[in-house]
Amino acid sequence: MSREEEILIPAEELKSHKENHAAKDENPSENNIKNNMEENKKAYLSNLPSDEEMVDKVTEQLKTIYDPELPVNIYDLGLIYNIDCWTDEASSLKMCKVTMTLTSATCSMSEIIVDLVKSISNRLEYLENLDVELVFDPPWGQDSMSDEAKLQMGLL
Repeated sequence: MSREEEILIPAEELKSHKENHAAKDENPSENNIKNNMEENKKAYLSNLPSDEEMVDKVTEQLKTIYDPELPVNIYDLGLIYNIDCWTDEASSLKMCKVTMTLTSATCSMSEIIVDLVKSISNRLEYLENLDVELVFDPPWGQDSMSDEAKLQMGLL
């Protein structure tokens, strides 16, 4: 057997060996990838808060936002009328809508307050977007304030 023949046979055997193992390994690794993706998806979805839990998380964040002109947070001030959260079917992330008002339609801090509320989506995991609907009907009044807020403002 010539030196060339000695090299050719092992090269062909090596190629055949690689092809056989590649064919055997493709399916298990593909299945492993699919299984890992399913497990990761299940783990992700199991950590996803319910709609009600997301409402609670948004409420907590709203209580950290203060009206710059008053020593009371906007939630206890009664500026928040409704918080609605749901799961987006495409992304599996949460979407929320906050319906709120301001102490007056001419509030000089309106843009700042609304931007702070919108920025909650940047601070909460699993919250993709938070929209704000600003309404003035019903108008805000002191009766909308929590007792704690009235106490802080010296109204009780």
